[in-house]
Amino acid sequence: MMHRRSKLSVIGAGSVGSSLAYASLIRGSADEVVLQDINAALVDAEVLDIAHGAPLAGRSTIGGGADIEVTEGSDVIVVTAGAKQRPGQTRLDLAGVNARILDGMIPRLVELSPDAVIVLVTNPCDVLTVLAAERADLPAGRVFSSGTVLDSSRLRNAIARHTEVPSSEVQAVVLGEHGDSAFSHWSQATVAGVPVEEWRLSDGSAPVTPALRDAIDHEVVTAAYRVIEGKGATNYAIGLSGARIVEAVLHDEGAVLPVSSPLDGVHGITGVALSLPSVVGASGVARVVDVALTDDELDRLHRSAGAIADAVDALH
Repeated sequence: MMHRRSKLSVIGAGSVGSSLAYASLIRGSADEVVLQDINAALVDAEVLDIAHGAPLAGRSTIGGGADIEVTEGSDVIVVTAGAKQRPGQTRLDLAGVNARILDGMIPRLVELSPDAVIVLVTNPCDVLTVLAAERADLPAGRVFSSGTVLDSSRLRNAIARHTEVPSSEVQAVVLGEHGDSAFSHWSQATVAGVPVEEWRLSDGSAPVTPALRDAIDHEVVTAAYRVIEGKGATNYAIGLSGARIVEAVLHDEGAVLPVSSPLDGVHGITGVALSLPSVVGASGVARVVDVALTDDELDRLHRSAGAIADAVDALH
């Protein structure tokens, strides 16, 4: 039986889109990776650069161009196109300009690839997910965003450093907005299955104190600002995060990832998109996991929802 080749299209050949396409190629996330951007010179150069290394990476191929029709027949479409975040600018500040960019793009992408799962990476991804889901008019779960997959990776990395274990041994997620109101789900965080506050180092000390938790929270929430201040954009880690999400969809993994999708009654929240652990497979977000939250965490989740709702209302 012939194997049907999987197709990933990445919209936007800026630093994030090109990094995501590159990460997907070297990880073998999809058989065919397509990069599209209205800037023909830029996208042609990025495709050429990545293609030169394709023989060293595996079986995946890379192509693309300026015409949006190169995305036709995609299984997954990742949208990274939009104005980028400037130093000192919040993700929510980007909402208006990037919403206008999506307005004309989403219906055309759906027309060309009616069966595709659409993943938004463009910021503010939670706000834009709500708007894109409305424009796409697809079944629930087929449009979602990368949410706090990257934030959660930053959290796991920070906890791993202080607990002196590989990050693969840390289970912890960031919930809520992919932005300033995000918060770490400390009540369920574990190291090798041990609640994080009970973890001990070889000398018997408990490294994750309340003060360290506060410091890690600050580090995670402000990480993007630090990177943007130093080099103008975040790209490598979000590229890897996007590739991981693509794999969960194309391989129908049923992986539990903290992506952001429009909620319908989860924890009493409806009509906004927020990041909660979600089962991700071939149909996109199959369901949102009803995770246990402390009273404080539930309050923070609702505050995050309020910030997103205000931004969505302002754009309607």
